Amino acid sequence: MKIHEYQAKQLLAEHGLDVPTGRVCSTVDEATAAYTELGSELVVVKAQIHAGGRGKGGGVKLARSAEEVSAAAEAILGMDLITPQTGPEGQRVRKIWVEEGSAIAKEYYVGVVIDRERDLPVMMASSEGGMDIEEVAANSPEKILKAPFSPAAGLDEADARRLATGIGMPAELVDEAARFLVGLAQLYVEKDCSLAEINPLVHTEDGAVRALDAKINFDSSGLFRHPELVELRDLDEEDPKEIEASRYDLSYISLDGNIACMVNGAGLAMATMDVISLYGGSPANFLDVGGGATTENVTAAFRILLSDEQVEGVLINIFGGIMQCDVIANGVVEAVRQIDLNVPLVVRLEGTNVEAGRAILAESGLPIIAATDLDDAAQKICQAVKDA
Repeated sequence: MKIHEYQAKQLLAEHGLDVPTGRVCSTVDEATAAYTELGSELVVVKAQIHAGGRGKGGGVKLARSAEEVSAAAEAILGMDLITPQTGPEGQRVRKIWVEEGSAIAKEYYVGVVIDRERDLPVMMASSEGGMDIEEVAANSPEKILKAPFSPAAGLDEADARRLATGIGMPAELVDEAARFLVGLAQLYVEKDCSLAEINPLVHTEDGAVRALDAKINFDSSGLFRHPELVELRDLDEEDPKEIEASRYDLSYISLDGNIACMVNGAGLAMATMDVISLYGGSPANFLDVGGGATTENVTAAFRILLSDEQVEGVLINIFGGIMQCDVIANGVVEAVRQIDLNVPLVVRLEGTNVEAGRAILAESGLPIIAATDLDDAAQKICQAVKDA
């Protein structure tokens, strides 16, 4: 689950970490009032969407008067902000964050993610703040320092000091920077984060170590422990199909292709998308109905798939273990009868109750193309889409 920058900064502040003072605003009048309340000659007006690269798209503006704040707010609010992370359609800006300006002396990068090789969280730090960290990793990997740490013990202070010194933090600020890194690591663990990134972290001319931007994502599997975090979810920032899928405990991610997939199991879903691509198709989504789906869940999943206007064909690939093939078949038949199916549908079933499932599909009288295995299914749906 993602949250906005202003929400991430509020969490940082709650953990005693320095962030600029600001106000979240939904109207131009609120923004001009915020400028007066902040009492800072220079402020930054920032679009609040769940995507990076906002500045390049015109979503971040400096202002030095109420009039400039008003103009910036009017330009940003309501715009469809396009960044490398939004796609060409952009994301509608409904909120802005007006924060006091900071006298920046130097920018840095710090962030916490999971190190998949060590199975531990790792603190990363770099002297190259304000830049795309992926670009730094590709072109200057030696400029990214790392310190893995145990979730139980937290980031070691000696490691935090090593990172702060290594990225060039002034000697008199190393202790403060190390305290910030330790606190960020603690927040990451306590809140079940999947990402906690500060880009840039700065030290100011008056000697503060401060987060000028913040991006925090949470592991959705841990949200049951944090009802207060669930309250931060902004449904306007999410794909309506993904929201609908979550209501039925379906794992759904929208993609850019034209062949919709319904699969049980994440590994099988990934393999299905790979084989579709192998035969010249393009997956429109990742959808895992899980091992305990009911006819209702499957019907809902099918409805969600067909609500995507990009979809030109549907491939259902089910390996029945806990999930029974006849349940899937009943769900598919029910969904097709409820929805005007105007795209090819290929179904491959294997496993528990497979013969019963195949019989349900065959006797339905519906235009369902049967497949014997994954290769057969992928070839048939790709060909059917081409012929349609």
